Amino acid sequence: MDIEQMIGANAVILSVAVFIIVCIFLGVRIVPQSEKHVVERFGRLRSVLGPGINLVVPFLDRVAHKISVLERQLPNALQDAITTDNVLVKVETSVFYRITEPEKTVYRIRDVDAAIATTVAGIVRSEIGKIELDQVQSNRSELILKVREQVEAMVDDWGIEVTRAEILDVNLDEATRAAMLQQLNAERARRAQVTEAEGKKRAVELNADAELYAAEQEAKARRVLADAEAYATGVIAEAIKENGLEAAQYQVALKQVEALTTVGQGSGKQTIIVPAQALDAFGDAFKMLKGRG
Repeated sequence: MDIEQMIGANAVILSVAVFIIVCIFLGVRIVPQSEKHVVERFGRLRSVLGPGINLVVPFLDRVAHKISVLERQLPNALQDAITTDNVLVKVETSVFYRITEPEKTVYRIRDVDAAIATTVAGIVRSEIGKIELDQVQSNRSELILKVREQVEAMVDDWGIEVTRAEILDVNLDEATRAAMLQQLNAERARRAQVTEAEGKKRAVELNADAELYAAEQEAKARRVLADAEAYATGVIAEAIKENGLEAAQYQVALKQVEALTTVGQGSGKQTIIVPAQALDAFGDAFKMLKGRG
């Protein structure tokens, strides 16, 4: 074999080796963990390559799209909405999503972020339009849940999973805010008046209860006194019945002594003029007391 033939044979071998190397280079695709690759053959979808080492047909297959499967966050968005009680609110939303099926994402939607943002805005307006302003403030967690469920259903055809959809804030315009503040102040004043009126009513009720209690106690005391007097009268009557006039005179003498004792207990210096009949009554009373003693 001459030199020219050897050179030709070596060139063929070298060309085959280069071709094999190029085929291996083009046929082996290493996909990172955070990506998926969409492979096309003659302009049509061929397969989706997952993380790791993948084999494709060189010169026929090509990687048309490299899609990140990491979670993404849309920029916070503000959209206007009107509640059922005709209050204009500005709602700030935040959405997180990730691509789960790249073949749907690249062939069914052009601008994923804009599509999701538009979908979220429409759903938020629709849900807020079904409730009043007070419910928007108090039932925000329930509203977020409804928005998330509807967004997930809408973007399912795009191969997207919505991981979080949050309503960050609900703002009011200045006119509405001033009106609500005025209403809040009026409500506070009304509650204060009601509290004051209830306090006065309770004071009147307690005063009436106290007067009723005092009246009941006075009536009870009078009944006790009347019962005592009735009992004493019965005793005296029984004594008169048994002892005759002597018992009656004894009782009258006691009353006269009690009356003069009361007069003598008056304040200051005073002169008491006692009739002669009173002195006789004292003597009779003392005699009767001594006799009873």
